[in-house]
Amino acid sequence: QVQLVEFGGGLVQPGGSLRLSCLASGRTLSRYAMGWFRQAPGKEREFVAAINWSGVSTSYSDSAKGRFTISRDNAKDTLYLQMNSLKPEDTAVYCCAVDQRPYLATTALVELVGDYWGQGTQVTVSS
Repeated sequence: QVQLVEFGGGLVQPGGSLRLSCLASGRTLSRYAMGWFRQAPGKEREFVAAINWSGVSTSYSDSAKGRFTISRDNAKDTLYLQMNSLKPEDTAVYCCAVDQRPYLATTALVELVGDYWGQGTQVTVSS
């Protein structure tokens, strides 16, 4: 069983930055792609970014491209999301997820399936 815990959410002004972390435990995840999703009030959950098992390949939603950077440290079993130039529309609960298909192809990252989820961390962008 995999447990995921997110950290780093909070209140930030428009244009500001936040770095989210997702700490994994229960199983080594170095063979699996991971990703970030978000859900705003009244909206469906949406894909934000994904990273392959080695950390070499990434995929981003159009809204995240150029502003967010996903990375991972397999030695620490930790996933990160650096978010810059934040906008009010980025306000949401951000969750990390693991796709348990081993060595997922780069072309499939955008279709990452969340087999395990964290509880989420709230990000609020407001002045």
